[in-house]
Amino acid sequence: MPILVQLDPDVDDEAPTGDGITPYDERHYVTYLRLLDAKAEGADWAEVARIVLHRDPITEKELTYRCWQSHLARAQWLSREGYRRILEQAVAEGR
Repeated sequence: MPILVQLDPDVDDEAPTGDGITPYDERHYVTYLRLLDAKAEGADWAEVARIVLHRDPITEKELTYRCWQSHLARAQWLSREGYRRILEQAVAEGR
């Protein structure tokens, strides 16, 4: 089954947690990469949340910050550990 990566999807209030790669993660790989790139470039979290996560940091600052923080944490986990799960899953499925 192909992974349905989306280029600019809407996001939930919080990213998944746990040690498994979820369908949500698969749909949001590009989102996670954009967050990691923005972090590496020192971009303002509110601007990133507005552009990448489609959130309004002015009217919903706390909710938007938690959303950004949650998705950034998930992106960092994927870059440190989660990618191994992706590779293991691909090998198991014969890809």
